[in-house]
This record gives sequence, structure tokens and C-alpha cells, in this order.
Amino acid sequence: QAQLAESGGGRVQAGGPLRLSCMILRRTFDISAIGWFRQASGKEREFVGRITTSGHTYVVESVKGRFTISRDNAKNTMYLQMNDLQPEDTAVYYCGAKGGISSSGNPESYEAWGHGTQVTVSS
Repeated sequence: QAQLAESGGGRVQAGGPLRLSCMILRRTFDISAIGWFRQASGKEREFVGRITTSGHTYVVESVKGRFTISRDNAKNTMYLQMNDLQPEDTAVYYCGAKGGISSSGNPESYEAWGHGTQVTVSS
């Protein structure tokens, strides 16, 4: 199974930024996309966005204009830049790796996950 590791979470005041990193430590299948999800306490895992191996990015409407996804191929690392964070962004953030052409918005499409990183936004 591929191994991923997130980092960069923490506590920030509303309006502040954070940048999360997702490093691919080991590949065991052809990865077609890295997705970012978040899971708030008591809620289901929610799709935030993804970047494909060709570099195409997508973020959901609720974070568009505040969150962007990028990558550094030399470092095998994907980034989720989060600006103007709000208390409702508080969650554990996960990155996942998927292969094939299955829906990137469906967590069941992902074959490997990182351990998650906590983001807490205080008002």
C-alpha cells in the first residue's frame, strides 16, 4: 500500500493561513490523483479538492478562493494552502492517493491515506 504523510496542521485564529503538506513516502500503484479531505468531529469525511498527476487541480466551491492545491514533484509533496481560515474549517485533514479514473470526490475511490493532521481555527 502506498504511504502518505501529512504535516502542517495546527491552531490558527480566524482569518489566518496554514499550509498542509502531503508527502508520498512510497508508491505501490500508479497514482492518478492526490485528494484532500477533511473530517470534522461527528461528521463524515468531506472532499476538499484534488490534484492529478498531470497537475490539474480542483477545489470544492465552499473553499474556492481561499484554498489552493499545488505540488513539488522533486519533493514528492502536494500542498493545500488554506487562507482566510474560519472556525468551520476546523477538522482533521487527510490526503489520499487513488489510481484509475474513479471519482476523486468519493473517499471510497482512494487506496491509501495519510494519518491526518488537525487544523483548529479559533474565532
